[in-house]
Amino acid sequence: MDLRQGRPLIVTADEELLDDLLRLCAAAGAVPEVAHGAPPRTGGWENAPLILVGDDCSTELGGVARREGVVLVGTDLDDSGVWRRAVGIGAQNVTLLPDGESWLVDRIADAVEGVGRPALTVGVIGGRGGAGASTLACALAVGAARAGRRTMLIDGDPLGGGLDVLLGGERAEGLRWPAFADSRGRVAARALEEALPELHSLRVLSWDRGDCAAVPPDAMRAVLAAARRRGGVVVVDLPRRLDDTALEALGQLDMGLLVVPAELRAVAAAHRVASVLRMMLGDLRAVVRGPFGSGLPGEEIARLLELPLAGELPPEPGLADALNAGRPPGSAERGPLARFSAEFWAQSLTEGGGMPV
Repeated sequence: MDLRQGRPLIVTADEELLDDLLRLCAAAGAVPEVAHGAPPRTGGWENAPLILVGDDCSTELGGVARREGVVLVGTDLDDSGVWRRAVGIGAQNVTLLPDGESWLVDRIADAVEGVGRPALTVGVIGGRGGAGASTLACALAVGAARAGRRTMLIDGDPLGGGLDVLLGGERAEGLRWPAFADSRGRVAARALEEALPELHSLRVLSWDRGDCAAVPPDAMRAVLAAARRRGGVVVVDLPRRLDDTALEALGQLDMGLLVVPAELRAVAAAHRVASVLRMMLGDLRAVVRGPFGSGLPGEEIARLLELPLAGELPPEPGLADALNAGRPPGSAERGPLARFSAEFWAQSLTEGGGMPV
């Protein structure tokens, strides 16, 4: 459903129902327009992103133009005629209060935020410690932003030191994870994006240097769901230790990338990680990082891990010096990280049929 952003419209003459709907709009962060029982003003019916029609007005609106985004709201759970009246005004949905309050709040928030196709969400995890997962996660986010995609990078590893540091933005203004530790339910997607630091044309949710070393699973669920609703690309840097919070993140991924150095011991460690991840991710792929001194090519390492190969990643010359100078991974457009990112996104978008910016 492609509804334009704007103010939802409430049509009802029932003051008690109106109070309930205004309360639900406030919970969704919306300021509605109200038509007190009469047909709405010219343009209001056509342009509102969502229309909430009280059942008390359903018979009066039988001649209005049919459109998407109309919800008939009633309060009588035993009135089977409400479905017939919904058909009469072209309503696609019927909700009965108070049972349908939670659904209706989400529906109002979606309409106001202009929710469309969710973001392509990719998680990156190391097959062993020091595999370079955080570096690749940053490079993928930088590459997506460079290609003009709306991009959010989420630091899911509280012990990783902070991705804002890796991006050279530890002093950038904006909120970090501790500010979202108490998040529950629904987080406003636009407000989340605008609250985060903007670095290299992407938004970053990182950890600060304080004492907060974890957030509850509910907070991860709410924040990541909000990030996905904004569309574009979301990249999540995941810890190797899969606690309940990390499992919440895994549950919202479209794809996982397991970064494996081309070393025999690294392959053995990554095999254990892959065996766990395969039970939770339908699409898990291997990224084999050089130098390739073990004599095993990327295809063979992926075969040993029983994973498809997302690609091989040669060493990046001058990466340490670039990071020390505040240049993020993947910023060298002809370097291996940037090339891998460009090829990865081109292939992923083709597989997914493209996605909105």
